[in-house]
Amino acid sequence: MAEQSKNVQEQDINQLLKVRREKLADLQANGKDPFQIVKFDVTHHSQEIKDAFEELEGKSVTIAGRMMSKRVMGKASFCNVQDLQGNIQSYVARDSIGQEFYQDFKKMDIGDIVGITGEVFKTKTGEISIHASAVTLLSKSLQVLPEKFHGLTNTDLRYRQRYVDLIMNPEVKDTFIKRSKIISSIRKYLDGQGFMEVETPMLVANAGGAAARPFETHFNALDEDFKLRISLELYLKRLIVGGMERVYEIGRVFRNEGLDTRHNPEFTLMELYQAFTDYKGMMDLTENLYRHVAQEVLGTTTITYNGVEMDLGKPFERITMLDAVKKYAGVDFNEIHTLEEARAAAKEHHVEFEERHQKGDILSLFFEEFAEEHLIQPTFVMDHPIEISPLTKKKPEDPEYTERFEFFMNGWEMANAYSELNDPIDQRERFKAQEALLAQGDEEANTTDEDFLNALEIGMPPTGGIGFGIDRMVMLLTDSAAIRDVLCFPTMKTVKE
Repeated sequence: MAEQSKNVQEQDINQLLKVRREKLADLQANGKDPFQIVKFDVTHHSQEIKDAFEELEGKSVTIAGRMMSKRVMGKASFCNVQDLQGNIQSYVARDSIGQEFYQDFKKMDIGDIVGITGEVFKTKTGEISIHASAVTLLSKSLQVLPEKFHGLTNTDLRYRQRYVDLIMNPEVKDTFIKRSKIISSIRKYLDGQGFMEVETPMLVANAGGAAARPFETHFNALDEDFKLRISLELYLKRLIVGGMERVYEIGRVFRNEGLDTRHNPEFTLMELYQAFTDYKGMMDLTENLYRHVAQEVLGTTTITYNGVEMDLGKPFERITMLDAVKKYAGVDFNEIHTLEEARAAAKEHHVEFEERHQKGDILSLFFEEFAEEHLIQPTFVMDHPIEISPLTKKKPEDPEYTERFEFFMNGWEMANAYSELNDPIDQRERFKAQEALLAQGDEEANTTDEDFLNALEIGMPPTGGIGFGIDRMVMLLTDSAAIRDVLCFPTMKTVKE
């Protein structure tokens, strides 16, 4: 029965599609091809008209958008037009636009792009509307819009056909408008702090700066293998060496990893580097930046995500990784002095580790297993073990640990920052350790970058650096459940016909 109903529905849709094409052919035959229109002058948008009704009442305006509904009632009709800012009603009467144009209007379909000129007025029910004096078909929709797209359980289709999702769901459009404002606000803040925006290569010979597996490709012109960047770090540091004291980049990076609610293989990363400061300077910058963006985009420093309130107005908590593990796992790594003791503690607490993992790696595994989920309010987790921080300065008083922090909200890592390692001799040894891990099968380990080492030998000043996950920041500030909800076109498996 369900299969029969589906077949009938498909036949109905096919008939509707056929009718739309016939309407287009008829328009073209009569010299009214909408696709020949190249320009239409718009004076106002829907919300602008509603906001300025008292000023615009009785005056002529011109809008353009997609027809979302139409009620034909003899000599007069109503339609609803959706544009960038929302929806507005239009009253279309035969006597106002003329017999011929009214007949054309009656043949228009839901989904068509139209332009309407007319006077602003308010209906008897109090709805701000436009009394049309002219209706122009600007583009013919040859497909049928879903009647209740938001009600579809197939979210996969919404991501694949984002253009339909945007048409049918105003809150989706609002998310992407907010995303644009967030990135603009970040730029405004950093520019005001004396940072310079730069661009660095996406196609690189050595994809370093993060623990991630890169995508690989072949450059035919040079007959060389290249990688897509996994980070922005090493090139931005080269610019610090060159004397550009404050630089940042917002751009796509690519990591050959899995897909889930917080991960997409290409995503937007922002990294910034500031000479003559350290990771504590990066903490101050992070607090100020997050407060600035939330206030400017949302009008408040208190945000709610999935029903949980988070306060960006208060000073952010600061805790070391050692103390976080002690607090949430009940294990004090200050009392664990050897690799054997660390492994024993891991086995006792059912923390899985690999043979190559050192004491610091196991501390990090404990943190991930027991502490991360508790870090809901803005929190800086500081002083990571050296084993997981190959590009970070050691803490002078405790060289097993580094001047590094990760910023957490909602149990998610939101940013990662260092007092940058600028000792070329130490950096070479760290790269050697990474190469050894690579040889042991760690596909996320870094490889030695000789040009970067040469840059450090030229001399890099003391520097603080940080990387922000822009997509996660947008998720939090727009209360979006998954990273795909804040990417216009997320990565999807190809559908085979």
